[in-house]
Amino acid sequence: MSLPDLIEIVPLAGPVRAEITVPGSKSITNRALILAALAGGETTLRGALWSEDTQVMVECLQELGFMVNVAADPDETCNRTITVYGLGGRVPRGGTETQPLELFVGNAGTAARFLAAMVCLGDGVYRLHGVPRMHERPQAALFNALRELGYRVESPNDKLPVVIHGGGIKAGKCSVSIKESSQFASALLLCGGRGGWRTEVTGESAEESPYVAMTTRLIEAFPQWGGQFQIEPDASSGSYFWAAAWYVIVLEWIKFAVKERRPDDPPVRVKHWPKSGWQIDADFPHFIPPPEKVSRETQLGDSIMTAIVLAADKSAVSGVFKVAGPICFTDLGRLRVQECERVVALRTELTKCGAKVVEAGDTLTVYPSPLHGAEIETYNDHRMAMCFAVLGLKVPGIKIKNPACVKKTFPNFFQKLATPPPHGLGAEIRDGRTGRKLALDELFAE
Repeated sequence: MSLPDLIEIVPLAGPVRAEITVPGSKSITNRALILAALAGGETTLRGALWSEDTQVMVECLQELGFMVNVAADPDETCNRTITVYGLGGRVPRGGTETQPLELFVGNAGTAARFLAAMVCLGDGVYRLHGVPRMHERPQAALFNALRELGYRVESPNDKLPVVIHGGGIKAGKCSVSIKESSQFASALLLCGGRGGWRTEVTGESAEESPYVAMTTRLIEAFPQWGGQFQIEPDASSGSYFWAAAWYVIVLEWIKFAVKERRPDDPPVRVKHWPKSGWQIDADFPHFIPPPEKVSRETQLGDSIMTAIVLAADKSAVSGVFKVAGPICFTDLGRLRVQECERVVALRTELTKCGAKVVEAGDTLTVYPSPLHGAEIETYNDHRMAMCFAVLGLKVPGIKIKNPACVKKTFPNFFQKLATPPPHGLGAEIRDGRTGRKLALDELFAE
């Protein structure tokens, strides 16, 4: 059974003790899939995320002619063991000018950017296209870098859809700005070893970009001639459960007079929390409670959205954690060009809930406020749905529109909320129109 188009999250009623397993990292999975396809021989990826974005990548690799086998993961429903048979840097032949090989990338920015670079190493013509929102997202810096290397990239507006003529190995140097997306640099770095490309990264905080650093470290650690590679849990997805731990602490403080808790003993934990330093969002637990200023550029990645939503709740931030005054979230420009215009979306939906949020440039200043329920528009953005679902664990009346959009990275997210402890939070989730309590098998996003 599928998720209703509107669901209501019922606030937690009592203490919870849980250790949650979250699916594998999307960022690492899609990078590893590209590296495995370009490697020599058989590479097995364990703990790989199986969601809309990674399925799109696997399907594109198969469409290109790579052999990719997918098997279930015994420990996590939304993970898979994926075996890729690499061709040592060779990309199978594409189509012709009159009939290019079509690759559908959905709304997956990693697939769109990484595959655009990868097919340049092939022979033939390839056409990449996706959903309407993907056709709006920036690509120009990447396309210009590929042209600088000597490849033919045809797009009238430097966005998708794009037609790319494979040219094989063309050793050379290019420059790419990551001002709009670090994925441009990652695409060139992932494929550059096989293509003989030397990439100069420019743009704001180029040397410190955490996702470029992740790519570089992943390339260094990856088995280039086949082998095994373990994907670590997704830290961005894990942030929702660390946030839930915050709300459980608030609940205990208000209802059960638990005034102190050891910082190393949170009521909700994420199992196998990543310690590699590859994912910037692995630092999220250190931002509860949030400091006066948090940067999307240097401190948190997508989990900054979770922190923004939590910071709006006065009873949690001010009452329990004694945070005084507004909290300023800076360097949010990249949030504007992702799955939706996230800066405006956050401000709009938090305001619906009674929060005071001021937008100035690429900064949101959040004034902790008394919050109330509202119907939350998700803009078909998985992270909007998950952030506000967590808010619903404390604030009564939070209803989530189009909750199935979480399939992009975390299809069983709502099942994790509703599964009884210790493997879930035991939250009640209702049909937002009828009030009927939903069963676990109705909460999987398809």
